[in-house]
Amino acid sequence: MRKYIKSFILIFDDTIFRIIVKWVYPKYTRQRTGYIYNFQILQKYFFMQKIIGFNRNVPWPVDFRSKILGHEYIKKGIMCDPGDNIGIYINAYGGLILGNNVNIGQNTVITTTNHDIYDHRKISTKKMGVMIGNNVWIGANCSIVAGVKIGNNVTIGAGCVIRKNIPSNTIVIHRDNQLTLIKKKKYNWDCTQEVLN
Repeated sequence: MRKYIKSFILIFDDTIFRIIVKWVYPKYTRQRTGYIYNFQILQKYFFMQKIIGFNRNVPWPVDFRSKILGHEYIKKGIMCDPGDNIGIYINAYGGLILGNNVNIGQNTVITTTNHDIYDHRKISTKKMGVMIGNNVWIGANCSIVAGVKIGNNVTIGAGCVIRKNIPSNTIVIHRDNQLTLIKKKKYNWDCTQEVLN
């Protein structure tokens, strides 16, 4: 019986459910096959985000345990949905630019501006921003502070605190209480060649 129900749902996944996802999440752009079904997007995010109201105004799927501030200051590429993982905190008021194929691990913090130096309840008027290139994987429990630029094809290991710019084609790990940069080969997969949802 379950097999028949799943087959029935999959028939409508690429038609009706896809149309609903594009209507509810206009800035959601992922590969059409191989990531997650459209009905699963609705099942996982829709109720808590659009009905209950956690991150309601964000035009892409966001987990209800994540917090996105200033989503209107985020410019994102394809295959990149900041906040779709558990416990992500993003303060984008200083401007956040994300390239294509950027994945952010659980409990990661990205801050693009600081608080006012005299009144800690206010956001600083100084806009520092954060720029993250294409094909970037940010591991769990990372912190990225305002003013940082991360290049293309970068992998950031879990638990790293990024306070300075990271060059392209690099693996970043936390070793012996400091960040270590390891060169890596260029990324081979081009997500722009995929058939997108």
